[in-house]
Amino acid sequence: MTRPSRPARVLATALAAGTLLATAACSDGSGSPEAAAVSPAAERSPAPSRTPTLTGPGAQAALITPADIEDDWQLANDAATWRNQMLVGKVDVAQFLNAKSDAADCQRLLDSLYSDTLLGRATGASGLRGFTSDDSRLLYQVGDYGRPAMDATIKWLKKLPSECNQFSATASDGSKRTVQVVEYKEPPKAGDDLAALTVTVQGTSNGQPTTTTLDVVALRVAASGAAVTNGGLSGVDHDSTALAVRNGAKRLEEVLSGKTPAPLPSQFD
Repeated sequence: MTRPSRPARVLATALAAGTLLATAACSDGSGSPEAAAVSPAAERSPAPSRTPTLTGPGAQAALITPADIEDDWQLANDAATWRNQMLVGKVDVAQFLNAKSDAADCQRLLDSLYSDTLLGRATGASGLRGFTSDDSRLLYQVGDYGRPAMDATIKWLKKLPSECNQFSATASDGSKRTVQVVEYKEPPKAGDDLAALTVTVQGTSNGQPTTTTLDVVALRVAASGAAVTNGGLSGVDHDSTALAVRNGAKRLEEVLSGKTPAPLPSQFD
């Protein structure tokens, strides 16, 4: 058999060595070429965290209790049917500089306070609880409204002190109402975003001069929201409003994080 010449053998040896070096470069320390490949799982970016959703039981657990607002507040059984006739009236459009838009926002405020629909319609679970103390009422609502809707509601409420300020409305019996909308003085820091107002309505009820004052607060936690309306004919207890907002936001945060709110609020918050 004819053996290859020496130059041919040298060339073959060099080619073989080059192949071995290339193979080693593609392998890891263990010499396995497959170990250098990046797994598809490693290439995938982490899945985005889901926005926590409020469930039916969660909505009930997120509702405040009498202990959250202290004083002499008592649970009410008929809160879902509460209606304040002082909040009924048709806004006088002619008094507004930006007539239709501003008047529509002020009318929406009156209508939503009367019907207890300040946050609109919940897209998921919701709950409501009411409390009474003398002639004052405190209504607390919580629900899954979606972040875009909550952001829009809070933005709308924040502009009302400048858009509405003071305006008149005509009741169904023809009597006049004077409505004043101002910013809530020093609202508590709670939730991811918050809007707070104090609304005063002056008029007549059963022929007698009457004034109703309400604190109105809406707050957002993730995609869920809560609303507090508190007040009555004798004015409004701002401390109770602040407690309802602060403790309500905390309960909602705990529920959305999978925790069970404590039966009594902490004294060290």
